Amino acid sequence: TLLKLLMRFWKVKNGHIMVSGTDIDQINTVNLRNMESYMTQDTVLFKDTIAENVKIAKLDASQQEVEEACQRASLHEFIMSLPEGYDTVIGPDRALSGGERQRLGLARAFLHDAGLILLDEPTSNLDSLNEAIVLKALYREKDKRSIVIVSHRQSTMRIADQVYPMSQGRIS
Repeated sequence: TLLKLLMRFWKVKNGHIMVSGTDIDQINTVNLRNMESYMTQDTVLFKDTIAENVKIAKLDASQQEVEEACQRASLHEFIMSLPEGYDTVIGPDRALSGGERQRLGLARAFLHDAGLILLDEPTSNLDSLNEAIVLKALYREKDKRSIVIVSHRQSTMRIADQVYPMSQGRIS
């Protein structure tokens, strides 16, 4: 719910949501989408190459930009270990591990280069090793942009500068 409000998928009934000092209702939708990157707990893969799957976030991205985003998401080494590298075809029927999928989702968020990254349970389906890899990648980005993480996992929240527990739709 919180992330849907931040993305203005739902209208605020009481109060206001401010982004960089501006009421979110005053920001046009295109500008709002450019300001935000959103990653769910289940990164959607399309039947295409790894490079094209990452480029979903920025269709005109260069190969260098894609590779830099993948490096920042700790995915580049895995991709380079594949026989076809970035040209490897993936998709819903060609499964990557949960950790690889989430790192691809992070690469998309980093490639989009928005000032606000919104993460919905980014580590809920990951083992502790992959959770640590994802969190380390996020930690390296936290001085460059604002990151909002919604998570039920206490371990995921350890990288946060501030934690706001919620209960029944309210900050508690």
